[in-house]
Amino acid sequence: MLFKRQDNIGTYTVMFPHTQGACTETYRVVDADGVKRFLKLVNRARLKSWQTDRNGQIIETSIFRRLSHNNICAYVDDGEIIRNGRKYAYIVQEYVSGATLVQSMAEGVDFTVYKVKKIAKAVLSALGYLHELSHPVIHNAVEAQNVMLNYGTDELSDLKLIGFSHVCRLDAPVCKQDFDDLNVFYLAPERFTGDYSVQSDLYSVGVLMYHLLFGCLPWFVDLSRVNEKERVDYLLSERNKPLEIPDMDIFELDGQLLNTMKKAMQQDPEDRFQSASDFIKAIDGDIKVEDPDVVRKIKSGEGKTMDLKSRKVEGEGFAAIAGMQELKDILQKEVIDALHNSEEYARYGLTIPNGMLLYGPPGCGKTFFAKHFAEEVGFNFMDVKPSTLQSRYVNATQENIAKMFKEAEEKAPTIIFMDEINELLPNRDSNVHEMYRSAVNEMLAQMDRTGEKGVFVIGATNYPNMIDPAMLRAGRLDKKYYVGPPDKAAREKMFMLYLEKRPYDFGLDYGHLADLTENYVSADIKLIVDDASREALISKSKITMQILESVISMTEPSLTKAQLEKFDAIRADFDSANTSGKSGKRRA
Repeated sequence: MLFKRQDNIGTYTVMFPHTQGACTETYRVVDADGVKRFLKLVNRARLKSWQTDRNGQIIETSIFRRLSHNNICAYVDDGEIIRNGRKYAYIVQEYVSGATLVQSMAEGVDFTVYKVKKIAKAVLSALGYLHELSHPVIHNAVEAQNVMLNYGTDELSDLKLIGFSHVCRLDAPVCKQDFDDLNVFYLAPERFTGDYSVQSDLYSVGVLMYHLLFGCLPWFVDLSRVNEKERVDYLLSERNKPLEIPDMDIFELDGQLLNTMKKAMQQDPEDRFQSASDFIKAIDGDIKVEDPDVVRKIKSGEGKTMDLKSRKVEGEGFAAIAGMQELKDILQKEVIDALHNSEEYARYGLTIPNGMLLYGPPGCGKTFFAKHFAEEVGFNFMDVKPSTLQSRYVNATQENIAKMFKEAEEKAPTIIFMDEINELLPNRDSNVHEMYRSAVNEMLAQMDRTGEKGVFVIGATNYPNMIDPAMLRAGRLDKKYYVGPPDKAAREKMFMLYLEKRPYDFGLDYGHLADLTENYVSADIKLIVDDASREALISKSKITMQILESVISMTEPSLTKAQLEKFDAIRADFDSANTSGKSGKRRA
């Protein structure tokens, strides 16, 4: 490093040297008033041609002077010095106490879906600001190393996008940059030919989300074993392969978020999001994102129908579910009793209903309930995801739907559970591919009088307003039940249920635990009990109130107040639009 502690760089005093790169060094400094700052020192002799403009000005400096955004460190000062007969430039910005995402990952920080969404939206907010300037700016180096968590606040939304060494104005001449100090797996394909755009920045955000969620990089290969001249071609050839999604059980990771990441990382910029704001809307679920793989490949005529099988499931049934008593009673009366006493119900001209929709925020137990309902019934059960039915071949999706119902009827009575049903049956009035319209039409035809055939369909979704309205009318998914965060009584039962077979201390105050976890969903409470169990195991003690209270204090609820209000609004709109006559509307 060129400077050490207590040395002066212009009017700034070095407190701590940070990092050293090919042409830059970074320092923590204090100004004349003793305020901490972050200083970046640039060796002008080592700058590349694309890093300066025609007047010799450093592009990073000239752009940075004009930036003002919460997710970008504030500009303070810049200048030049001469040291050892060489000219250096420096940029001074606000000092942020924190760690980069790379450092946080190395420290074992668990990046949940909730955290990844918050991080991505904050980065996209900064990028949206850059992209919408009067002279749009492309960051060109979005990666985990260049996103800093701000320890001065508890809000992930206050993070900072850093690393502006590769920044360029969008209207600047195309110039192939050097990638020695960049993670090439974050770069969009066109970057390797010298092109960059809004979409190339958004591609990198998709990679960032994938990296944080799965702990690995998409299309990763060991380039050290490849001849240096052939590395780019090898890297790009790997990206012609389908994106691999690791087989990991990640809470709240649904098809919408997977499709959002896939869309961001499409090889053709035209197939990606066209703006940061659209990317944010997709993350929030405000716009539906179709599976890019399905959309791209259905025209190829490839693929075949899926093998769908029903099975009987065994387990504790309703006994494993805390709360949801009203829903249990409804299904007991209208489905379970009707299946077990079909002849008696037939005397009164009654059969089981055709279907039911469970909707509400993620993590509240919709899927959990459906699986234990199958155990309670004891009949055949088909657990179906949209990806199981969707096919690359344009007609195969309808064939798979027909095959599913044929299998269910042959093995009746059968419960069909379809998670994330909005992914398969989107509103046909929205801008969706013809394949999805055909899938909705096939489902409408197949669900005609399914109850009489001993088939009951349960759909689950976080976004009921995205489902085609025809699927929600009488004779289809006409029973609707909102599954929200558990109330106090249900939270008490959840703590009892999750702690039942563990070594817990005598006299736990379940009511107090429930009071401490208002608006926590069932998955949150399960996580709290698991973490408390680990703490007790480490200390070789029983699970005590003190341990549970400590874990709760360090565990944020998965759903923020704003998110709950959003789902309350969806529920209100959905109830208003779908409540009619004899629809049998059920609510929590």
